Amino acid sequence: MTADQYLRNVLAQHQVNAASARSVAGEQIVPIVQQWAGQYLNSIDLSGSIAKGTANAGANDMDLFVAMSSATPGTLRDIYESLHALAAKHWGARRQNVSIGVQVGGYHFDLVPGRMQPGHQNWFSLWRNKAETWTQTNITLQIQTVAQSGRTEEIRVLKRWRTLAGLDFPSFILELAVLEALNGRRLGDLAVNVSAALEWLRDNMRTVRLVDPANTNNVVTDDLTAAERAAIATAAGVARAQPNYTNFVW
Repeated sequence: MTADQYLRNVLAQHQVNAASARSVAGEQIVPIVQQWAGQYLNSIDLSGSIAKGTANAGANDMDLFVAMSSATPGTLRDIYESLHALAAKHWGARRQNVSIGVQVGGYHFDLVPGRMQPGHQNWFSLWRNKAETWTQTNITLQIQTVAQSGRTEEIRVLKRWRTLAGLDFPSFILELAVLEALNGRRLGDLAVNVSAALEWLRDNMRTVRLVDPANTNNVVTDDLTAAERAAIATAAGVARAQPNYTNFVW
C-alpha cells in the first residue's frame, strides 16, 4: 500500500455523515434557535468544515451559522451572550471565540451568531469573545476559498493529526495554514503535501501572520497564544520526523 493509499483509507474511515448531522441540527437545534431569534433570524445552517468539505467524523468543527438580520437589537456581545444562555439552558454550552459549543445528538456543533451588515447580504459582524471586540467577515467567501482550493484531503489529514495530537488549533486557522503551506504545489500528491505542510507548520507557525481572506484586518492567528503556536510547531516537527505516516495519523 502506498502512502497516498494509506492516508486516503484513513480519510474514508473518518468520513463525516453530513446528512445525519444536518438532520440532528434541523430537528433538535434549529427550532429552538428560531424561537429565540424570532423575526430577526435570516437563516441558520451548517457552514464551516461541513460546507467546505474538510470535516472529519468525531471532530469538533461543525459550525452552525446563525445569521441575524441587520435590525437585530442590542450589541454583538448581547447577541452572543443571549445565544449562549439559550444553549446552556437546553444542551449545556461552552464559550469559545466567535462560537458557542454544544453537544447534541452525538454531534458537537459550534453555534456562530452573526449580524448582517446593512446593505450587504453576505457580510456579517461577529463578536470575538477572546479579544472582547468585533470583526466582520464573509462566510460565503471563507467557504469558497477552502472548498475550491483542491486541498481538502490534506486539510482533513492535518485535522485528524490535530485531533490525535490534542492540539488547540482552530479549524479555520489550520485550513488557511495548509493553503499557505501548499501554495504552488502539485494537486493530488497527498502524502508529499502532508509532509510539506507539517514542515511548514514546524518552521513557520511560531511567527506566521494569517489573515481572513474576507477581511485583511482580521489576523486570525492573533487568536492563538505564543504557547499554542509553539505547541503546534513542536507537534508538527515530531510528526514530520516519524518514518511512517502510521505513526502519527490513523
